[in-house]
Amino acid sequence: QVQLVESGGGLVQPGGSLRLSCAASGFTPDSLVVGWFRQAPGKEREGVSCINSDDTYYATSVKGRFTISRDHHKNTVDLQMNSLKPEDTAVYYCAAGPQCTFWGRVYGANHWGQGTQVTVSA
Repeated sequence: QVQLVESGGGLVQPGGSLRLSCAASGFTPDSLVVGWFRQAPGKEREGVSCINSDDTYYATSVKGRFTISRDHHKNTVDLQMNSLKPEDTAVYYCAAGPQCTFWGRVYGANHWGQGTQVTVSA
């Protein structure tokens, strides 16, 4: 059974950094891609970043500020978020699925974590 558990959310000031972590279990690292989505109040869920065995992909809004990485031994996927802005405030979800899109979305995501709140505010 696939399980995804996020951690690392919290409150940070604009310009600050946070690191999210997704602990994955129930599948091998090469069998599914893993990525991050976010959803702000009143807005649609958007793909933030995705990682497969060959490459990483980012939404335009976070490119250059966020970095996704994967530890195959631990089967964890981290999202390092730097230069955070108030508009990055959202619930962040880890997701797994068959492939990444060029714009940082997990295409066909069918496994989800419970989400972790990120709030960027002075």
